[in-house]
Amino acid sequence: MTTVIWIAAVSVLIALYLSWTAGRLDRLHARIDAARAALDAQLLRRASIAQELATAGVLDPAASMVLYQAAHAARLARDERREVAESELSQALRAVFAETAQVRAVRDAPGGEASAEELVAAVRRVPMARRFHNDAVRAARAVRRHRTVRWFRLAGHAPFPLAFEMDDEPPASLDKFAARAEGPGH
Repeated sequence: MTTVIWIAAVSVLIALYLSWTAGRLDRLHARIDAARAALDAQLLRRASIAQELATAGVLDPAASMVLYQAAHAARLARDERREVAESELSQALRAVFAETAQVRAVRDAPGGEASAEELVAAVRRVPMARRFHNDAVRAARAVRRHRTVRWFRLAGHAPFPLAFEMDDEPPASLDKFAARAEGPGH
């Protein structure tokens, strides 16, 4: 009789562990979904602001064209092409705002100070959103690598989480603008 009790107790403990692990994995997948939605929102915001600046007439025509095409491609890109398009937008932003003269041109236009601040904020938020997303992916992958998760198929039919890899280095001139805008008190 005691053997039956021990087997039942061990079975209950195993079931509790599997249930807890499956719940944890489900929460991690929900965290990935939320982080991906936040990343998508930040990428869309950055592309939208870049498109607005490109069509505002404050940049030189060549810079406007480069920035508009990269932002437009980033807004339309989906799935595997998205990382490349977003990297190309980062490169276009760095190329257009390589010199502080372009930032100055934006700032000197009517409403340009606010536009420049919006662009700085958008460019700064993309790497943070990407980092949160990739951290969530890394955590889910770590749990999914455990043998018990694979053996008992605790991940269900959820696709294997993929990190979002892109070039998100901001233009140096925007960092300088942000530092001046914040002032010495921040």
